[in-house]
Amino acid sequence: MPERPAGWLAAVARRRAVDRRRREATLNRYLPLLITDEVQAGPEPDDDPIGDDQLRLIFTCCHPALGLEGQIALTLRFVAGLGTAEIARLFLVSRATMAARITRAKKKIAGAGIPFRVPAAGELPARTRSVLTTVYLIFTEGYRATAGEQLIRAELAAEAIRLGRLLHRLLSDDPEVAGLLALMLLQHARRRARLAGGRLVLLPEQDRSLWDTGEIAEGLALLAGRPACDYVLQARIAAEHALASRAEDTSWPAIAALYARLEERTGSPVVRLNRAVAVAEADGPEPALRLLAGLDARLPDHHQLPATRAELLLRLGRPAAAVEEYDRALALVGTVVEREFLAGRRRAALKLRRPTQ
Repeated sequence: MPERPAGWLAAVARRRAVDRRRREATLNRYLPLLITDEVQAGPEPDDDPIGDDQLRLIFTCCHPALGLEGQIALTLRFVAGLGTAEIARLFLVSRATMAARITRAKKKIAGAGIPFRVPAAGELPARTRSVLTTVYLIFTEGYRATAGEQLIRAELAAEAIRLGRLLHRLLSDDPEVAGLLALMLLQHARRRARLAGGRLVLLPEQDRSLWDTGEIAEGLALLAGRPACDYVLQARIAAEHALASRAEDTSWPAIAALYARLEERTGSPVVRLNRAVAVAEADGPEPALRLLAGLDARLPDHHQLPATRAELLLRLGRPAAAVEEYDRALALVGTVVEREFLAGRRRAALKLRRPTQ
């Protein structure tokens, strides 16, 4: 409980209001750029089932004629208001590559005469996958920012959860929608324990009494009876952490198995990276290090790959090699909080490397 509850509530409300104004200003400023002389906004359907301006715009921009990556990039840029560099980091590509994708998508809109209007109820299923990915990437940038002073952008993550709840009301029978909302809730529930004094706190060291039990309960309820799909599997991984009252109670073999299933479905290099972390806890650093082989070409700018390899090398008693990997990670990391954490881990590895005088 803050010392001055009324003042605290007023400050939070003021920040929320400013954030909403900025978001609305972004929409008003950028959406006209999507509608050129060749592209006129189409008529609004009589059966608008969405009922929320922000979500309506996301569905509108996720037009199937654009292609999946173009839809998502354009929506993140002109609806969510993320910068091109932020979107590029989320997609694990260069800024120039992402700028080119956004430009191509805008040209496709003009060249094909794509009407920008709210889709009717029958058109929603064709756009749901893009909308889910967009909401998830908004949450990802809020949960773990790719650059800047702040690691956690709580308002951005909360907005993604708000959109996720609206999607679940709209498409309550879709397991991917339920899985995404559960995943966001289970991860966001840990936000107050992830930093202490401005410093990053890894999951095993987090004070679990700070986790939001209400959000955890809501996330777990959403998973009940859901068939396995990409977001449901990710949410089940988060649920394994949420269900462990102590770090040592975590079922790492179960988490590693879930990541293996997810990798088989998606082929994602990020999933492979996370799987290696789970395998390290379940079976030791050597098999985990083998899983990282070949990922450098697929994740050339991802700081967590060399950071993870450095931790595994430390556990194998190879501090000199770990220092080299920390150097690679420090050259790639974008946020101040993570840079300070990695620098501290590098200093610890450096002490181990030097012989005792």
